[in-house]
Amino acid sequence: MASKQPGSVKEYLDGLPDDRRKALQVVRKTIKANLGKGFKEGIMYGTIGYFVPLTLYPAGYGGNPDQPLPFLGLASNKNNMVLTMMHFYADSAQDTWFRKEWAKTGKKLDLGKGCLRFKKLEDLALDVVGKGIARVSAEDFANKYDAVRNGMKSNRKAKKKSKEK
Repeated sequence: MASKQPGSVKEYLDGLPDDRRKALQVVRKTIKANLGKGFKEGIMYGTIGYFVPLTLYPAGYGGNPDQPLPFLGLASNKNNMVLTMMHFYADSAQDTWFRKEWAKTGKKLDLGKGCLRFKKLEDLALDVVGKGIARVSAEDFANKYDAVRNGMKSNRKAKKKSKEK
């Protein structure tokens, strides 16, 4: 039987063990202090999400006009906590900047393409996380997402045409 998804950020946080709740509350505070105008907070995919609302980006994520464009995710998983930063997928310059700034802190970086994993709050360079979030506005993120998405469509069309020849 599937567990019930939280209906609010408060409900999500209240369902966590004390140590994880406290850690995510600090990360959440950092996010909210640095999040640009236009982004909204809510529950996305069963976790805490920050997104470009449909009022600002009506095309929606993946062209689905019912799904806001995700920007950040904050979650507690079985083995760790995770901060998913979607703008790294859309902008390699942001990813490169983040990795360079993180390296300066001397902290170990556990980062996939956009998922920053951490076991405890002390593992994070919160100042770098905050600065990385502040570098991106909702409008810039939506524009970059469009450019990447349209580029992917163009590449698929070009590949299809080359196969047809």
